[in-house]
Amino acid sequence: MPGSHSLGDILIHRKVIQQKQLQEALARQKQRGGVLGKILIEIGACAEDDVRAALAEQAGFQAIDLEQAEIPADVIRLVSGQMAVTYQIVPVAIEGNILSVAMSNPTDLQVIDDLRVLLGYEIKPIQSSETAIKKALEKHYAGHVESIEDIYAEMKNTNIEGLVAGVDDKVDLQKLQEIADAAPVKKFLNMILLQAIRDRASDIHFEPFEDEFKIRYRIDGILYEMMPPPAHLGLALTSRIKVMANLDIAERRLPQDGRIYLSKGGAPVELRVSTLPTMVGESVVMRVLDRATVALELERVGMREDELRSFRELIKKPHGIILVTGPTGSGKTTTLYSALREVNTIDVKIITVEDPVEYDIAGVVQVEADDAAERTFANALRSILRQDPDIILVGEIRDRETASLAIEASLTGHLVFSTLHTNDAPTAITRLIELGVEPYLLAATLEAVIAQRLVRTICPKCRTTYQPSREELMELNLQDVAANWTFHYGKRCENCNKSGYKGRTAIFEMMVMHDDIRDMVVRQVSTNEIRKAAIRSGMRPLRQSGLLAIQDGLTTVEEVLRATQLGV
Repeated sequence: MPGSHSLGDILIHRKVIQQKQLQEALARQKQRGGVLGKILIEIGACAEDDVRAALAEQAGFQAIDLEQAEIPADVIRLVSGQMAVTYQIVPVAIEGNILSVAMSNPTDLQVIDDLRVLLGYEIKPIQSSETAIKKALEKHYAGHVESIEDIYAEMKNTNIEGLVAGVDDKVDLQKLQEIADAAPVKKFLNMILLQAIRDRASDIHFEPFEDEFKIRYRIDGILYEMMPPPAHLGLALTSRIKVMANLDIAERRLPQDGRIYLSKGGAPVELRVSTLPTMVGESVVMRVLDRATVALELERVGMREDELRSFRELIKKPHGIILVTGPTGSGKTTTLYSALREVNTIDVKIITVEDPVEYDIAGVVQVEADDAAERTFANALRSILRQDPDIILVGEIRDRETASLAIEASLTGHLVFSTLHTNDAPTAITRLIELGVEPYLLAATLEAVIAQRLVRTICPKCRTTYQPSREELMELNLQDVAANWTFHYGKRCENCNKSGYKGRTAIFEMMVMHDDIRDMVVRQVSTNEIRKAAIRSGMRPLRQSGLLAIQDGLTTVEEVLRATQLGV
């Protein structure tokens, strides 16, 4: 009966519900609207699994009884235990390049796309119940979650080393494809990707050296090395990554950029892939853009109450320029996105130009800069000004032209957000003047500069008190107050991967422009004088913000020393 019966008819035919229950659900649907399946679940007529199975039958999907099915061991081996459990799927058959997979919701296109990308097969979804899938996972995968050593052993059995040895500068495309399509290579890379996403890594590094091949994750700003694979597997892994990112696997002399799209718990995860030829092979870095790990709320970026109050006043101004500064990876984008989300109301038009667009914000028009298409920040900003915006976000001010257009936008009644790479807030003024901005225009338009750094926060599960060394205290100039402070650190537990830290928070230096500082900008006094004036008017330097975070028990002395420099 696929495709020819209603959901209610199918559920009755399956003897899941009775006609009386269907009539009750239809009456409720007519009265208040809604989806019939959800209503049937609400009134207790059936379970979610029953509705899914009926919807799959209605859509024409094949069903399988996993308890009765005989699944060959070589089919089970095609999908790692980690992946099967993560996606709640069971491989049941392979025919050519088509892998049949049992899943409770065969209409979930995101999961099907993920499996296609990760496994390299065309996926044929087959419907089964959640309960049956859980039992099948216990039967086929319990007690055998594959380790890296298992996959290495499997790689040896597939003679990948011999295949790699046969690839030289005269690239054999067929051999490269064969290496990239090897099941153990796929499995190993999938394990790396799933673990990185699970551990909230921001970047994954694949690095070739003369005698080894390293794989490192960046978690909370720090690089951690995983057990390195044999050096000869470097080419196999980079080839597989390039296939997944739709890059040219035969091109090993030029840098390439691509993307891989996955999902985690229903939230999209984008992997930005960058390859770089080196003397001994290709270095590959994946930037993990996981929307689920970013909290785009001002209350959660780490500002203290007084900073939050000031910042909220700033972002409600009708025009002017607000800059967020700091090195790459200091959380500038998250702060600005959180600000945009706060001011994003129906009566405000917001347009951004970014490189890249990292996270989608509903109701905001987002443009991606692309130098190859001559869509530079400056060119895009020029076009944006003709789109009648109220608020503009420019990903970064890199040159005189972009800076001048930002000034112009501010003078014509727009509020402009942007970022700049400087060590502290006062230095941003010097940097803009060096780019060619006239001091009097800068004084007239700049409303505030916010410098920030990210510090790792102590793991709440293993947080404990301790007494820092005299050297640490002297470096922070805390030797005189140490007796009145309680210091904390993480003892390193499973919850924090033995690091002592879990997550990060930002510390801020907020320089709000006032008449004295504007006058100093016009007179082009030194950065040091501007810094002193800003501190007199209430600016809290980064180092001071770090000390308050230590006092609050959020982070450690070591972290503040790492993230800030003396006097900043």
